[in-house]
Amino acid sequence: MAEHKHGSMDIREQEKTFAAFIRFSAWGAAISIGVLIFMALANA
Repeated sequence: MAEHKHGSMDIREQEKTFAAFIRFSAWGAAISIGVLIFMALANA
């Protein structure tokens, strides 16, 4: 078995996946807040 070298693994795909997840989460949160504000103003 080869000796493990810290930091030698290619993680570009994981970084792209994480960035997409964060982007999706931010858009989801913004849309949810927008919907809640709209509902509050429409009921007033």
